[in-house]
Amino acid sequence: MQAEAATIEPTEASELIRRAAALIFDVDGTLAETEELHRQAFNRAFVRHGLDWHWDRAVYKDLLRVTGGKERIRAYHGRQEIAPPLSDADIAELHRVKTAHYAELIETGCCPLRPGVTDLLTAAKARGQRLAIATTTSHGNIDALLSRALGMRWTADFDAIVAGDDVRCKKPAPDVYLEVLARLKLEASDCVAIEDSANGLIAASRANIPVLITRSMFFRDDDFRAARVVLDDLSGLG
Repeated sequence: MQAEAATIEPTEASELIRRAAALIFDVDGTLAETEELHRQAFNRAFVRHGLDWHWDRAVYKDLLRVTGGKERIRAYHGRQEIAPPLSDADIAELHRVKTAHYAELIETGCCPLRPGVTDLLTAAKARGQRLAIATTTSHGNIDALLSRALGMRWTADFDAIVAGDDVRCKKPAPDVYLEVLARLKLEASDCVAIEDSANGLIAASRANIPVLITRSMFFRDDDFRAARVVLDDLSGLG
């Protein structure tokens, strides 16, 4: 069992949030519990491509240590010693099909935003705080989720949206956070990163941004000792 960061009182967490000039959100697991839908979408794509692969929850939890969908496919393929080779083009096409299946699942309305997220976004805008996204997922996946949850014009509420393909290295590298800071023209200490995983915590910490963790389904046992705050969800922070 991993050692945990000491949680702090919700009032203290709220103060940390209110003092920030900008809130920077991860997406998968943080804004919504999307990882189970990603897992299902991967498995549908494997069937469509005739691959004898199936990622159950235990396998997928392990693969989530690899950030990025294409990277995850490549890592799993590398473990299949007798598997026929998959080219970069094959992996890209497989990931494209997976993304389409993910969008179809999101469109059913089965994946609402996590508790407290909508209230926090609304309150932050009312306070004049800036909002940003720093994620390893793709722009297509972000749009599929937030168009459904926040409406088709959701991007107008965010001053910076940086996805995995926008930077050279994905989390736990700090690249997405450094790019967000550059676009916002803010110091790291002026922001709070809201994450759900150890990789996200490491990425934001390497960019010197204070981190609030909201525990999620697949990463509840991660080591969050470096976080400023560890909560079960974002309820009451609005």
